[in-house]
Amino acid sequence: MGDGVNIRTGTAKSGELDIHYEDMGDPNDPAVLLIMGLGAQLLLWRTGFCEKLIDQGLRVIRFDNRDVGLSTKLPGHHAGAPLLPRMARSFLGLSSPAAYTLEDMADDAAALLDHLGIDTAHVVGGSMGGMIAQVFAARHHARTQTLGVIFSSNNRAVLPPPGPRQLAAILQRPQGTTREAVVDNAVRVSRIIGSPGYPPSDDKLRADAIEGYDRSYYPAGVGRHFAAIMGSGSLRRYNRQIAVPTVVIHGRADKLMRPSGGRAIARAIPGARFVLFDGMGHDLPEPLWDDIVGELKTTFAEAR
Repeated sequence: MGDGVNIRTGTAKSGELDIHYEDMGDPNDPAVLLIMGLGAQLLLWRTGFCEKLIDQGLRVIRFDNRDVGLSTKLPGHHAGAPLLPRMARSFLGLSSPAAYTLEDMADDAAALLDHLGIDTAHVVGGSMGGMIAQVFAARHHARTQTLGVIFSSNNRAVLPPPGPRQLAAILQRPQGTTREAVVDNAVRVSRIIGSPGYPPSDDKLRADAIEGYDRSYYPAGVGRHFAAIMGSGSLRRYNRQIAVPTVVIHGRADKLMRPSGGRAIARAIPGARFVLFDGMGHDLPEPLWDDIVGELKTTFAEAR
């Protein structure tokens, strides 16, 4: 972090689970809870992005979801059903068996706020984290000041599926188990799903991949996160319960989570704004940070 930014790290209890978090900025400022996506550590809310929020007079909390990063892992838990039938059910907006669901993960986020003594927060989620954020805003509506959903979906029936190349990229395993093979694969995936209008350098992608690998490499959690999405089915029932100011942000070039997913959320949540960025894929490109933070800030200012 930059000079003068105070980072507090710790662990919150959610039932039997430990949820690892980082809490930064002035504790007296309004809180923003950042929820990341499928198999993604809190690192994907890049430090520089968090600093831009802090510069707006906000307290920023980022955390590792269960089954990823430094939070509790759940080996031995599985969905107990074949993948393809679950994917077919998900396409139809139907739920499937899962070790845990998006609802459980939203409750982890609430437990984190309990631990920090925070009554209400601006809730922002990316990708699967955007799904968790939608569930949170419905289940914990009294604690949600505003909602921001970035490159996500509400999983309603018959939405256009991910691009085959992008889906294959996130499901395909690395060509080997060495650190180098895993890092090479992470760089390849980032190139395939990332923003074509804002391609980062290979050095940047590799440094980010190494940082993530060295902090915690745990691919088993990805499958259970994927199962949690399919375990919750369509989120439209939650969208109808959301009454806070909401912005839905998406990249026009996102082929993993297509813009139709974001548009479906915005249409289902009363009064939600839908913002599309050209050249943006399934990541948060640094050249767009100011624009994205600006859109979030506009929505934060509408808090009742």
